[in-house]
Amino acid sequence: MTVNDINPYRGVSAFIKRLHFYIGLFIGPFIFMAALTGTLYVLTPQIEQAIYHQELTTTSHGEPQALSAQIAAARHSLPEPLMIKSVRPAPAVGETTRVLFTDPTLDRARLRTVFVDPVTLEIKGELASYGTSGVLPLRIAIDFLHTDLLLGPVGRYYSELAASWMWIAALGGIFLWWQQRRSFNNKSKSGSYAQYRSRHAKVAIWISLGLIFFSATGLTWSKWAGGNISQWRNSIGWVTPSVSRQLPINMGSKAANTASKAVDIKDSEFDGVLAAARQSGIDAGKIEIVPSYKNNTAWLVSEVDRSWPTQVDSVSVEPISMTVIDHAEFKNFSIVAKLIRWGIDAHMGVLFGWPNQLILAVFGISLCTVIAWGYVIWWKRRPMAANTNETLVEAWLALAPLAKVLVIVFAVIFGYALPLMGCSLLLCCVIDVIRWRLVAYRSQQLA
Repeated sequence: MTVNDINPYRGVSAFIKRLHFYIGLFIGPFIFMAALTGTLYVLTPQIEQAIYHQELTTTSHGEPQALSAQIAAARHSLPEPLMIKSVRPAPAVGETTRVLFTDPTLDRARLRTVFVDPVTLEIKGELASYGTSGVLPLRIAIDFLHTDLLLGPVGRYYSELAASWMWIAALGGIFLWWQQRRSFNNKSKSGSYAQYRSRHAKVAIWISLGLIFFSATGLTWSKWAGGNISQWRNSIGWVTPSVSRQLPINMGSKAANTASKAVDIKDSEFDGVLAAARQSGIDAGKIEIVPSYKNNTAWLVSEVDRSWPTQVDSVSVEPISMTVIDHAEFKNFSIVAKLIRWGIDAHMGVLFGWPNQLILAVFGISLCTVIAWGYVIWWKRRPMAANTNETLVEAWLALAPLAKVLVIVFAVIFGYALPLMGCSLLLCCVIDVIRWRLVAYRSQQLA
């Protein structure tokens, strides 16, 4: 009778402990960087508002001029003509209108935003902007630092790698804490291995749900895993509703032909489209108007206020007859679609304003601290651990047959769904086998 026949959980605990160690040792730096840059991102909205106060605000009082006049002023301010990507009317008194132009000379952001005083038509400035949240240069840099370390598409692998492993690190940590919870001593000697181990475990338990949450929401933005998640959501119907912009063939002169043709747009069309959208229930202060440059595609007007209460309704408008052809209301979203929307917005720190920012900052700092303590634990234990033959392969070999099969099955499934996890797991296994062979060789030499 083997040890596993007596206590099958003993082998599982050793395997999870070794896997948790490898995640911390090899993936820890990537998770640390993601947590650090994410914390910087959620702490900077107010700083951005202060830095770009000149562009974002105005002291003018009076009746705003027509949106078309504001757009014309923005166009005339450019040294050369650019195509309008979208327009964001001033959301409140004292704020400026944003006219976003597609500019191929800009790196990555691609949008040149002109800020217009809606009352005087004064050009308050122009800046690069990015994303639905309309972040400006400071937060664009931090956003890309968080996403890809400013390395471009190759750098995105780092954040996807971190998100792929974070939830497994959290679940493994919870399991190990439960198995060993009685061994944690609050009266351990200051600076000792036991004290750092206790701190690491207790703080990690407090933030474990956050680890799972940020791992899940972060993966939706990733390249490989995000694509698989999108396909899976589509297959089971977990899709966020969106309006159709396809015009009926018999509606308006723009859609007279089924073939798609390029058309010019007029600034005056923005006024009509805005009025039609307002009449159809688009009542948020923060909205975005996206024109269409094709004869068979409608204009899109979307609410972009993702704080609480969430306002993300959208309509599509035919710009000749000013007819609303489709409408998507957040109140009619399925509960799954709403949870996905809220989850992403909470991840970005915009759902509940500054309380959301504060919670994320505490979480990010705590996670960085937990990882740092994990390395301290490893360093303090390293002299003792270096003389043992504890490896992931050996821990897997000690598992019961059924457990071995389950580990392989789960590794294949998650390795396929999360490709970077699968590749990094193979790399860890190769390193582990090399170390296992080296330890075995040294043991034979000493025998």
